[in-house]
Amino acid sequence: MLFFTQCFGAVLDLIHLRFQHYKAKRVFSAAGQLVCVVNPTHSLKYAPTRCAAAQASTEQGILSPCHHHEAAHDPQLVPCTCPLFSCPWEGHLEVVVPHLRQTHRINILQGAEIVFLATDMHLPAPTDWIIMHSCLGHQFLLVLRKQEKYEGHPQFFATMMLIGTPTQADNFTYRLELNRNQRRLKWEATPRSILECVDSVISDGDCLVLNTSLAQLFSDNGSLAIGIAITTSKVHSSEAEM
Repeated sequence: MLFFTQCFGAVLDLIHLRFQHYKAKRVFSAAGQLVCVVNPTHSLKYAPTRCAAAQASTEQGILSPCHHHEAAHDPQLVPCTCPLFSCPWEGHLEVVVPHLRQTHRINILQGAEIVFLATDMHLPAPTDWIIMHSCLGHQFLLVLRKQEKYEGHPQFFATMMLIGTPTQADNFTYRLELNRNQRRLKWEATPRSILECVDSVISDGDCLVLNTSLAQLFSDNGSLAIGIAITTSKVHSSEAEM
């Protein structure tokens, strides 16, 4: 009976996942976009990453290991950038992608335009939805985070990071778009380098920011679909329009 119950639960989860994927494909198939269903990463034992700790140290006037990593370590080494995990790993840029895929099981999707479908938006903060996007010969990390920037008022933050150097990141422009119920919200900006802290980008608000009511306006049955497009560009612009 226990075996049957567990198997039945797994089948229901699979059916639910396929249903979410089918709904997203039905909505976005006309645009020819690939759809990736992304489940949340939720940690009740949230441990700040080294980047978050570095930011706190900077605010207190202490030398920041995130921005001055080379003072004590090989300047070519990059700390683990996976949010919600206090991961001690560090390595060179070319092995960041294998680490994220093998250790943190982050999926990768290819295509110039994709749809990022985040499920279970109701989960309490902090919660992350993460995926890697392979496009134009480079890999990008998309992070959607639900976080309480002010106590009792959770917000959603979405940003795109290039797994590369800041100079390489300047060559691209990414666009995040929400489109539902005859409403459209668009954010366009230059991606930040993975060498910078994801936590810092979110704290600075240099990303797409949604309060709870706005996120609910664009969500469908607890899921939020974000269209993603990446282009090569030398023009730097950042805008949000509705």
